Amino acid sequence: MENTSVLISGASVGGPALAYWLTRYGFDVTIVEVSDGPRPGGQAIDVRGPALEVAARMGVLDEIRAARVRMRGMSMVDADGNELFRSEERTITGGDLDSPDVEILRDDLSAILAEAAGDGVEYLYGDSIAGLEQHADGVRVYFASGAQRDFDLVVGADGLHSNTRRLVFGPEDRFIRHLGTYLGVWTAPNFLGLDEWQVFHQVPGSSWGGGVMSVRENREMRVYLGFESAEPISYDYRDTAVQRRLLAEHLAEGGWELPRLLETMKDAPDFHFDAMAQVHMESWSSGRVVLLGDAGYCGSPLSGQGTTMAMVGAYVLAGELKAANGDHRKAFAAYESELRDYVAANQELALTNKARVEAQQAADAGHPDEAIDFQDFGEIVNSLVLRSY
Repeated sequence: MENTSVLISGASVGGPALAYWLTRYGFDVTIVEVSDGPRPGGQAIDVRGPALEVAARMGVLDEIRAARVRMRGMSMVDADGNELFRSEERTITGGDLDSPDVEILRDDLSAILAEAAGDGVEYLYGDSIAGLEQHADGVRVYFASGAQRDFDLVVGADGLHSNTRRLVFGPEDRFIRHLGTYLGVWTAPNFLGLDEWQVFHQVPGSSWGGGVMSVRENREMRVYLGFESAEPISYDYRDTAVQRRLLAEHLAEGGWELPRLLETMKDAPDFHFDAMAQVHMESWSSGRVVLLGDAGYCGSPLSGQGTTMAMVGAYVLAGELKAANGDHRKAFAAYESELRDYVAANQELALTNKARVEAQQAADAGHPDEAIDFQDFGEIVNSLVLRSY
C-alpha cells in the first residue's frame, strides 16, 4: 500500500465518515478542524438512500435511527399565528414520516460518525490549513498554528467555503452558484411548547420566512429563518455579528413569532448563517489533493442531499483508494467517475425543489404556469448502487 498518511480538513460529516473507512483499510488519518472541538448545532439533516446502506456497513445505522429527530407532523401558519394547514404525514424538513429515511441533527450525526471512526484518528482542533505545497512524494502542509507536517494525501471536507479548495483550485467565486436565498439556523428554548412538532410561516410574497422544530425531547427548538436575495450579498462568512444583523434587517417586519425568534438569535452559541448555493467544478482533485462533499459538490439544503452525498462520497473515495492500493491518480479518477452522474442528478434536485415552490406560489396567486415535469425525488436519491470494496 502506498500513500498511507492522509490529512482530512473538516470534522463534520464527510470527514469522520472518510476517516472510518480509511483507518479500516490501513491508512493513517489526521483530521484538522478549525473549531476548538466538535461543533454544536446545525440543522436537521437527512440520511437517505445509499447513505443508509453506508451507515449499515459502518455498523451505526441502528444508533443513527435511535438518535433521529422524532416528529409527529407540522403546521403552516399566517402572520397572526392562525393555522393554514397541518400534516401528520410529512414535514418540511424531513419529508414523508413513513419513509425509511432518517432525519437527525447534524451535531448528533457527526458525533456518531466520529465515535465510530475510533481512537486511531488524530484530531487537530482549533487549527486549519494555511498553505499547501505538493511535491513528487507528498504534500507539505503549513498550519495556521505555525506547525508544518508532511502527508501523502490531503482531503478537503471543509464545506461550502472550503479553505482547501481555495488554496488549491482558486477563489470560491469560480465555483459557487448562488440560488437566491440565505438561511440562518440556531438553537432556542422551546418557548412555544412544541411536542415533536414543527411550525413554519411563509412571509407573504416570498418563498421564505421562518420555522421551528422541537428537538432534544422537546427541551429545545431548532430555528430556521431565511430571506431571498436575487444577487449574492458581500459579507465575511466568518463574521457572525454581520450575519445576525443581515438576518434581523431582512425579517424585522415579519409576522408570527419571527421577532421573538430573532431575539433568541442574539445569544445563540451555535448560530450558523450562509447562502443557499451550489459548488460546480470540472474536477474534484488536483495532484494529491481531493475534495469531498460540500467542498467539491455542494447541492445546497434545497436538494436535501448534502449529507447523503458526503457519506456516499466518503465511502467511495476510501474504497477506490483501497482498490488502487493507495495510487491516488487511479483512485481519484475512479471516485469521480463513480459519483459524477449521481452528484449532478442530486444537485438538479435543488433546482427542481425551488421550481416546485415557485409553481405552487404562482398557483396560489391564481397564475398557474404550464405544467412542469418534476423529477422523481426517490428515484434519484436511490439511483446509486454501492459497490463492495
